[in-house]
Amino acid sequence: MWKGRFSQATADLVQQFGESISYDWRLYPYDVAGSIAHARAQVKAGLLTKEEFHKIETGLREIETEIAAGEFEFSIELEDIHMNIESALTKRIGPTGGKLHTARSRNDQVATDTRLYCRAAIDELLILLRDLRSSLLDRASKYAGTVIPGYTHLQRGQPVTVGHHLLAYVEMLSRDESRLIDTRKRVNVCPLGSGALAGSTINLDREQIAEELGFDSVTTNSMDAISDRDYIAELIFNLALIGGHLSRLSEDLILWCSSEFGFATLSDAHTTGSSLMPQKKNPDVCELTRGKTGRLYGNLTAILTAIKGLPLTYNRDLQEDKEPLFDSIDTLTLALKVNTEMIAAMTINEEVCEAAASDPLLLATDLADWLVKEGIPFRSAHELVGKAVAASVTSGTPLDQLDLTAVDPAFTTEASAVFDLKIALAARTNPGAPSVENVKKQIARWQE
Repeated sequence: MWKGRFSQATADLVQQFGESISYDWRLYPYDVAGSIAHARAQVKAGLLTKEEFHKIETGLREIETEIAAGEFEFSIELEDIHMNIESALTKRIGPTGGKLHTARSRNDQVATDTRLYCRAAIDELLILLRDLRSSLLDRASKYAGTVIPGYTHLQRGQPVTVGHHLLAYVEMLSRDESRLIDTRKRVNVCPLGSGALAGSTINLDREQIAEELGFDSVTTNSMDAISDRDYIAELIFNLALIGGHLSRLSEDLILWCSSEFGFATLSDAHTTGSSLMPQKKNPDVCELTRGKTGRLYGNLTAILTAIKGLPLTYNRDLQEDKEPLFDSIDTLTLALKVNTEMIAAMTINEEVCEAAASDPLLLATDLADWLVKEGIPFRSAHELVGKAVAASVTSGTPLDQLDLTAVDPAFTTEASAVFDLKIALAARTNPGAPSVENVKKQIARWQE
């Protein structure tokens, strides 16, 4: 494509080092769509006849069909998807194909293709996020009143319900959805027409092109339009954060499925066994999700490093944006799908949960609150309950069976009423608190 300037062919090693067709081939439907919109604008500008446009459109559609069917032969010598398609088009329809690249550069072409790809990926990810939220809501609804210990520092803290716990992840995924929707707005701006960096003396109708491709607007600075990869970095960050949320969920489920906790059981279809130990049932989906989150974080680091310190406008470093982008989308897409299936098939072992929630130490804070209601300052109440807990541990007597009046006169016989778990949970009625009534209202809100 630059043989007019060069007297030597590109070295084989340089071709291998610089090619991107091995991975950017997946941009082909967006490259075809962008080329057709560009050619239509050329007709309006008088650069193509309607007959020439028809030949170009027909040829591009045929090439698109061949690629989709796996029948197209890509050439590493043509470097990327853009030149592979343009070369095939020219071979197919003759010199008319050579007119297609008028008033555009591969720089604005790839920026357009990548934005279209990101937009489509976001739309699919939004659906997958909603599917996972639906699975979590289904389980939360089924176990809305199943009480378990809530933890801090992985030590038992206060009572919550399985439904409340799972709704925490629904909240996280909702924020993820909101971030993706917001990112989509910045993705959906059309750079086509920016040329290599300074537009073109041949002015095409950029608004027409943008409208045809479904963009909301056009970029307003050609140099920024060519060099901008903010939208890719932002999208990869969003994917990494979703991965972080899935990883936290995975860790919870790994603990819940252990013999030590025993709160949950995953289906045989979503677990694996051991090649040596026949009794094993391993939560591999959770562990892989946790592991692949590191990969998502790595891709974010890669893109941020690639764009660091680049002068305006286009630099070949920007070719390094695609593999992290493609990998993050592929990785998270599969992770969302398999986690949605796994959660939907998960069961909660309610008897085990009930036994764990019967620990009277879970209501130590409630005991302090009782003292506060009796007029004791909270810091003093905290100290008194701490003494009661120490006495319980030292004597081996459960806190709810301890003679609290012997610990301090501030306790009366009425204090033991605190240790009714249903009453204690029902009292947590503030917005966001885990009373069963609250949990059911939140489930209904999310389902609606």
